[in-house]
Amino acid sequence: MKIIAMIPARYAASRFPAKLMQQLGNKTVIRFTYDATVATGLFHDVVVVTDSDIIYNEIISHGGKAVMSTGEHESGSDRIAEAIENMDVDVVVNVQGDEPFVKKEPLEKLVRLFDDPSVKVGSLMRKMTEINDAQNVSEVKVVVNKYMDALYFSRSPIPYIANTTIEAPHFLHIGVYAFRKQSLLDFTSWPAGTLERVEKLEQLRYLENGVSIRMAEVAFQSVAIDTPEDLEIAKKLL
Repeated sequence: MKIIAMIPARYAASRFPAKLMQQLGNKTVIRFTYDATVATGLFHDVVVVTDSDIIYNEIISHGGKAVMSTGEHESGSDRIAEAIENMDVDVVVNVQGDEPFVKKEPLEKLVRLFDDPSVKVGSLMRKMTEINDAQNVSEVKVVVNKYMDALYFSRSPIPYIANTTIEAPHFLHIGVYAFRKQSLLDFTSWPAGTLERVEKLEQLRYLENGVSIRMAEVAFQSVAIDTPEDLEIAKKLL
């Protein structure tokens, strides 16, 4: 089974323009992410897919692999789908370009989900420890069945705790995905459904089209660079 990691990387970002080219120690954020992904040793190949000459040259000039996307894309999934359409690959892992501290353990759990031939899409979740986090609409929650397949994703707290005598933890969806190649190509051919458009969560497109998403629970807490303040936090962690 040939497994590759694709890192979608846009230069423009509404909250923090050019965030991937910000300096973090002796590297840019995108190079940190690329090098950390390669260092896991999990992938046959690691490729940055970008709409930016600046990001493309940053990766290529330091010995990495990158491809330019040509179309206008709504999401990283669409950008990756264009890049892998003619690639010889079985499973594609989408690593977010703004997460420079990506670790091997959670990615390995994600990759191992595909040892089950019935799995078409996989993702990660982490138990939430603060009730306030469950109320935060920017934190996406997920509920699963006993087979660890996602039943639903929402910005609202799910499940709703109507019976307070039963312990039911909330799980945070960590937005790292893996797909079988055809499943990702199928995703880009489907129109956005009602639930996806209401919640503004693209993963609901799979569920609305009858495709299960197998979840793996991890303890990993990612550090995404979404704002200048996040970059300062990352510098301190480094």
